[in-house]
Amino acid sequence: MSQQSRLMSEAYRHMPQGVAENYRYWGTQRTVFVQSAKGCRLTDCDGKTYVDFRLGYGPIILGYRDARVDNAVIRQITQSGTLSGFSSALDAQVVQQVKALCPQIDKMRFANSGTEAVMGAIRTARGFTGRERVAIVEGSFHGLNDEMMWKSDLEHWQPEHQAAPSIIPFGAGIPERTRSLVDLLVLNDFAGLEQLFADQHQRLAAVLLEPIIGNAGSISATPAWLQRLRDLCTQHGTQLILDEVKTGFRVAKGGAQALYGIYADLTTFAKAMGNGYPVAAFGGRAEVMDVVGSHPGGVVHGGTYTANMIAISAAHATLDVLTHTDAMSTIDRVGNDIRAVLGRVFTQAGIDHAFAGPPAMLGIHFTPDVPTNYRDWRRTDSALYQRFAWHLIDLGVMLEPDSREPWFICEAHSDLDLGWLEDMATQAMRLAVQAA
Repeated sequence: MSQQSRLMSEAYRHMPQGVAENYRYWGTQRTVFVQSAKGCRLTDCDGKTYVDFRLGYGPIILGYRDARVDNAVIRQITQSGTLSGFSSALDAQVVQQVKALCPQIDKMRFANSGTEAVMGAIRTARGFTGRERVAIVEGSFHGLNDEMMWKSDLEHWQPEHQAAPSIIPFGAGIPERTRSLVDLLVLNDFAGLEQLFADQHQRLAAVLLEPIIGNAGSISATPAWLQRLRDLCTQHGTQLILDEVKTGFRVAKGGAQALYGIYADLTTFAKAMGNGYPVAAFGGRAEVMDVVGSHPGGVVHGGTYTANMIAISAAHATLDVLTHTDAMSTIDRVGNDIRAVLGRVFTQAGIDHAFAGPPAMLGIHFTPDVPTNYRDWRRTDSALYQRFAWHLIDLGVMLEPDSREPWFICEAHSDLDLGWLEDMATQAMRLAVQAA
């Protein structure tokens, strides 16, 4: 019996599905137990090493166990500890680092996860506007808050039908009443956007979206559609919240908003902000953020572990590296090289393909044209992608087997043997096509 099988058997006795959270469960035989990680590589409990493009769903921007970040955290722990329940000088220093990269941020508060950051941003938008409704975009993922856990049922939707997909909860335990305050938009649909504001503008506190959707293969808003959304929000006093939990400090130093030149009222950050340490934040315009506080009628925000010193020291070190080195340009170069390699493999195999998103967060779609919304993704050959991905994993290339998850690139991928990757991808695609 393999170590993986033994660990899985033992874990089943203690945790639902034998895992600490749902998305780590890949089945009895495929669930991965990691023994170690360094740079861009993982080694599992049976000693098999993978080049990792999953990167924990995106937080690893420099590489696993990056000494520049880890040593800063170790110094903090040994010199000052991890938690006091009070403020530290680093709090404002990290906010200043973010503000230097992100001109839309005047003031900011910290959180422990993307879910918490989104909750804080939505509550702040509601507190500022006095309204309750929130609109989200099909295909986006905004964490595990009940109200955000409604989605279009694309898995059972037939693209040839004219009817829109049903709206369903992510799973059990989501109260039906949470649906009543949420509207869903189709990305890049101008008519639907205009109709939303015509119907709901007096009750709409915020529109929340990922400008580059991290759970739909990096399908992106067009600049024209995002600008129209920005204009409508301004016109009607609705807060535009851009969820940069995945794109922040990854697709550019200033996140996706730096690429578009279009800025939100409120922004959420997490993941790459701490290179794997659990840190998150939300922030925005001063007049909006100033509704947060203990004054009468203020928006409540808190958390025992918010701005703990492990998280803050990791963010401080990570942002320093991203600001003052060429890490981001290295990531973009490597991402472009990987895209070129994969493009050759797909072309040689006669597979229609399109790449979406920036090179640091690369979406791959088996379709002739880049999808413009989540419904377009349903028309891609996701079954072929899944077979291709599982064969890559078997060959030592770790990624998410669902084409809705992009390939994440980190600075440590700069030592990747591109010839080896091309060989592995060629083998995987040949096996995937043969299994059709």
